[in-house]
Amino acid sequence: MLHADFFRRWMTAAAASVEREAERLTALDSPIGDADHGSNLHRGFAAVVAVLEKDAPDTPGAVLVLAGRQLISTVGGASGPLYGTLLRRTGKALGDAVEVSEGQLADALRAGVDAVMTLGGAAPGDKTMIDALVPAVAALDESFTAARSAAEEGALATTPLQARKGRASYLGERSIGHQDPGATSAALLIAALADTAEHREATDA
Repeated sequence: MLHADFFRRWMTAAAASVEREAERLTALDSPIGDADHGSNLHRGFAAVVAVLEKDAPDTPGAVLVLAGRQLISTVGGASGPLYGTLLRRTGKALGDAVEVSEGQLADALRAGVDAVMTLGGAAPGDKTMIDALVPAVAALDESFTAARSAAEEGALATTPLQARKGRASYLGERSIGHQDPGATSAALLIAALADTAEHREATDA
């Protein structure tokens, strides 16, 4: 079972990963976006870690709702509302339970991804974060490791696509040949989840 501490460690791991990869995310965003994806997410997840250390919610759902709210209030552009919605909706789906199963997390994340698709109007194949999140959530029923692989493959698969949503869609065919920064950061979030799960298993062993 997964407790609040697991979710706090997930957010901390995500923040560390975004910090490490911020320059790469911004480089990916430069030719097809506003060249600020990495810096925006870095600022947002640093704020998430800070608020979780200060408030320390005691349920998994509360951790994610607070993290999502912080991203919405801190991150500029589309990333804040989209990632904020993902985490808030996932947290709300988990409810007030003190502990949740891996299956409950998978179901809650699915609800979060559905909320992001509704908010952004994007579907798989539109060259957005959805291209990493949808396969990741589907693979989460198998394992955290499978979810990480699916997310990374989904992000890579955005390279030959033409963007149909978001800032990159304004470029039309010129968006082809560039890996989507949103899908790449979404894959980092799922990888951080898998890393957190692996660390928990190693500690429990």
